[in-house]
Amino acid sequence: MFSSLVSFVKASVASVVLAVNTVLIFSLMIPFALLKLVLPFQAVRRVTDVVLNGLASFWIAVNGVWMAAVGHTRWQVSGMEGFSPRGWYLVSSNHQSWVDILVLQKVFRGRIPFLKFFIKQELIYVPVIGLAWWALDFPFMKRRGGASAQKDLETARKACEKFKVIPTSVISFMEGTRFTQHKHDQQNSPYTHLLKPKTGGVGMALETMGDLFDCLVDVTIVYPKGVPTFTDLLTGHIEDIVVTVRQQPIPKHLLVSADGRPADRSKVQAWINGLWQAKDAEIAQILAGAQTSGQRPGQRVA
Repeated sequence: MFSSLVSFVKASVASVVLAVNTVLIFSLMIPFALLKLVLPFQAVRRVTDVVLNGLASFWIAVNGVWMAAVGHTRWQVSGMEGFSPRGWYLVSSNHQSWVDILVLQKVFRGRIPFLKFFIKQELIYVPVIGLAWWALDFPFMKRRGGASAQKDLETARKACEKFKVIPTSVISFMEGTRFTQHKHDQQNSPYTHLLKPKTGGVGMALETMGDLFDCLVDVTIVYPKGVPTFTDLLTGHIEDIVVTVRQQPIPKHLLVSADGRPADRSKVQAWINGLWQAKDAEIAQILAGAQTSGQRPGQRVA
């Protein structure tokens, strides 16, 4: 009974702080978003983008405070050396829960430029946040296949062109959706802990600004005691988070050639498949290590 009451109080406080933080910070973005819309010039963008990214970074910092206050999560983070907030990075991560996004933001805040996600078109209609995502130049993708898929790639291309203005981190959840065993089985995925990677957005990023990227930041997120829900985060019920980061050089043959020809997508896919195989083996090793040390991995959830 007491434990349930504590969880309720934690969730209530965390939810209020998150809501106030979101409404306040993202409301402050509106004037700069409108200025960016009315005066779409590069000189204006340089100023508005700095302010907008600064506000977004502050939002992440406040989230980090309430996350630490409600929980006692043990973080195991490795591979964070050698980054610069003035660099350009292509970031890739496995995807299991909405919690992944806050984990990535917390881990990389201040180390690399603000993360720009490829996100679903429907999310642009989320009150306040949708407008903020638009102002921050998040690429909105419909992911419906056919002609829509071609339009998505064009959207990614235009977004990546904008990212050339200031140092940027472009992140892609290449699985395209959160892992569930049902999705895994439907795909007949060759990986144990991952869905098949999709490289459309990453391919466009490489075609548009590949020569700017310092490297591919390959991130693996593991929750040894089971993939958490967002409610688990609000109530502080996440005991362990393991994040491993590797800076992978982007092969030259995957960039646009001197005569302007983009790389063959099959070569990009082959490169990513190799990284995915290594990631799948790494996840298995981390989970096996947790089980050996007495931490029983839980079941994956949607």
